[in-house]
Formats: sequence, structure tokens, C-alpha cells
Amino acid sequence: MNALPNLSPQARQLATTGLVVGVFLAALEASVVATAMPSVIRDLGGETLYALPFAVYLLTSTVSSPLWGRASDVVGRRRLYLAAVLIFLIGSALCGQSHSMAMLIAARVVQGVGAGGLLPLTLTMVGELYSLQERSRVQSFISGVWGVSGLVGPLLGGWLTETLSWRWTFYASLPFGAAALLLALRFLPETGRPRPARLDWAGAALFTLGSGLVVWGLEQRQWLLVILGAVTLAGAVVLERRHPDPLLPMRALRERLPRVAFAGNLLGGAAYFGVIAYLPLYAQGVTGGGATAGGAILTPMLVGWTLTAIVTARLVKTVPLARIAQVGFAVLVVMFGALIFAVHAPLWVTSALGFAVGTGMGFSMLSLLLAAQETSSREELGAVTSGVLFARQMGGALGTALMALLIGSAAIQSGGFELAEGLRRAYLLALGLVAVALALSLRLRVTHPAQAPAPASND
Repeated sequence: MNALPNLSPQARQLATTGLVVGVFLAALEASVVATAMPSVIRDLGGETLYALPFAVYLLTSTVSSPLWGRASDVVGRRRLYLAAVLIFLIGSALCGQSHSMAMLIAARVVQGVGAGGLLPLTLTMVGELYSLQERSRVQSFISGVWGVSGLVGPLLGGWLTETLSWRWTFYASLPFGAAALLLALRFLPETGRPRPARLDWAGAALFTLGSGLVVWGLEQRQWLLVILGAVTLAGAVVLERRHPDPLLPMRALRERLPRVAFAGNLLGGAAYFGVIAYLPLYAQGVTGGGATAGGAILTPMLVGWTLTAIVTARLVKTVPLARIAQVGFAVLVVMFGALIFAVHAPLWVTSALGFAVGTGMGFSMLSLLLAAQETSSREELGAVTSGVLFARQMGGALGTALMALLIGSAAIQSGGFELAEGLRRAYLLALGLVAVALALSLRLRVTHPAQAPAPASND
């Protein structure tokens, strides 16, 4: 995975800036909107549909992510990145114009399709433009962007909701999207090696249908739909195994390290994103805070993720990636265990524990992604990168729906003691998920960075 030829350091820096602005676009949206959702349901109604704007966004961004990645392996990255930014902006504008929960959910679908391309295409192009050590620094900088959005986004979302309207939490991404488009058009080179291949549209359709049935079935407690969705997902996996250019990197998933990276991101994403969807509701419904307090409770988690991702980028030179992932999952196990006993504690206790949860995610998620990338060929890089992110986001979509089921719509509406006890059940599920992820990570062979195998390549 060599750097592009004939690309000056200045041009590479400007190209990377365009990518980073796009990541900030997606990161800001993720952190801002969570703060606004309690106000959205008060305005538009639909308390029983509280989880769906989160779930459908995660679902569509998840299912489209590997399709974006595989398509970029086939036709190149730049044009798809520009298309992803544009689709995301259209979805954001439609969200701001929504006058019913149905319209908001539909607009979040559009927004999610665009978001599905932003992060995997960015990380794939970074993987092509930089060596492993350079890449870890750049990806830690990208994590810093998530941290800035984690610090600014929830507070901005609370302020916009209280002073203007929740609609402005969606409009806030538009200027950043315009900047990303302009920078990418001017400086971003085409990367990847276009080659003839057939995109796996059938696999994408089956994953979308199956995942949608599972999420909707869990949300509405329609168990027949859940079973039908699970069968559809199983059929999608069978189809993937037979397709010459599958949506997911099936060849890579035969190896233990990519398999563990995939499973770890699925389980960690379900625990983390499932919990983060309900923390603003906890801040307002249990502790009695406003929208700004709902935003502030998310900040420590996102900042903790950012700081440890930056630390991870420095550690990769001396500490095995497998060991970093194991430490991260161990931290998650301890912290979700502590949260179970802190549901009636003051807000600052939950915030402190949330910061520690973020540190666990920062250690585990980045190290697994880097390890999976380093064992991938250039031709599979887009599919592997987007596949790992697919697993994380799919976990988030399923985790959000599962935790809505555990918390219960009555507790979401009533708040107070019932909501706190519902969150205790959600934390218990999260603890079980990250405990399984820790057990899987312990099966990885610990290899010193100097002894790490070079990625396969057909260059």
C-alpha cells in the first residue's frame, strides 16, 4: 500500500484536510442530534418511535458503508466521496424541514446513506496515502476531530435547541459539508485502481431488508419480523460467500485477526452506541437537566474515545495492537459494570464513568481497525475498512433497538425511577457484550510491532 506517486507533501496535506472536514461533518451530526431528540419527540410526537431516528440512520449508514467501500475498490474513491458528501447534505436539509416523525425517519435514511460513505472512504484513502506509522498519526488526528465534535457538538446541540430550534441541529452540518465539497473538488486526487467487477447489489438489498426487519421487529416487539430478518441476514451471508466481489471481505474474514476485528467492533458498537442514544434522555428524564445537560453528558465519552485514540497512535510503535485492544475491552467491562450500580448517582458520576467508557472504545476500536488494515491487500483495503466499520455501526443499530426493548417505552415516557431502572438493564446488556468481545480479543496472537507481517499486496 504505497503512497500515491507524484503527490507533493503540500497537496497530500490539503487533500487530507478535505477528508478531515468531511469526517467532522459526520461526527458533528452524530453528537449534535442525540442532544436534540427529546425535544424532537415533544414537538413531533411519536415517543414510541424514539429509537427509530437513531436506528435507521445507523442502519442505512451501516449497510451502505461496505457498498461504498467495495464500489471504491472498483471505480475509484474521489467521485464517490463527493457523492457521499452531497447525499449527506441533502438528507440533513430534509431532516431540518421535517414536520412529522415519519418524514424525519425518511430523511434520516437519506442522511445515513451519505454518512455510510464518509468515514470508510476517508480511512481507506488515508490507508493508501500513508504508511502504517504515518497512518496511525493521521487517524489519531481524525479521532481528534471526533473529539472536537464530541466537546462542541452536544453543547452546540443543546444551545441550538434551547435558543433556536432542534431543526438547527441538522442545519449546522451544512456549512461544513460545503467546505468539504470545495476542498475535495480542488485538492483531493483520485485513488484506488479502477477495475472491472460486479457490485453486490443483491447482498446489499438482503442486508438492508434483513437488518431493517430485525430493528423494526425489536422496536415494535414483532417477533415474527425479527425471525424473518435473521433468516434474511443468514441468506445474505450465504450469498456473500458465493459472490466474486462480495459486499463484505469474505476472504479476509477467514483469517482470525479480521474476524476478531469484525466481531469486536460489532459487540463494542452495540454496547457503546446503544447506551449513548439514551444518555441525553437520562440527563433530562432522571436528573432533571435541560437539553444542554443532555449534551454535556455525552461529551466525556466522546472526548475519552478521542484522547485514547491519540495515545494508541503513539503506542503502536512499541505495543502490540492485540494487547491494546485487550486493554480497551477490559476497561469497557469494568466501566459498564460500574454503571450498573450508578443509575441513581449524580450526573457527574455517570459523566466520569462515561469518560472511562470512551477510553476503552478508543483503545479497542482503533487498534483492531489498524490491525485489520495492515493484514489486507490494496485490492481489499476498501472492503476490509468499510467491513470493520460496517460491523461497528450494525452493532450500534441493533444495540439501540435492543436497549429500547429493555428500557421500555413506558419508562422512556415517564422518566424518573423507571427510566433509571431501564438503563440498568441496558448497562447489563452492554456488560455482557463487551465481556464476549474481551474473550475474543484474548484469542489474538500478540505480535511485537517490529515483527508484524507486511500486508499482502499485488503491486
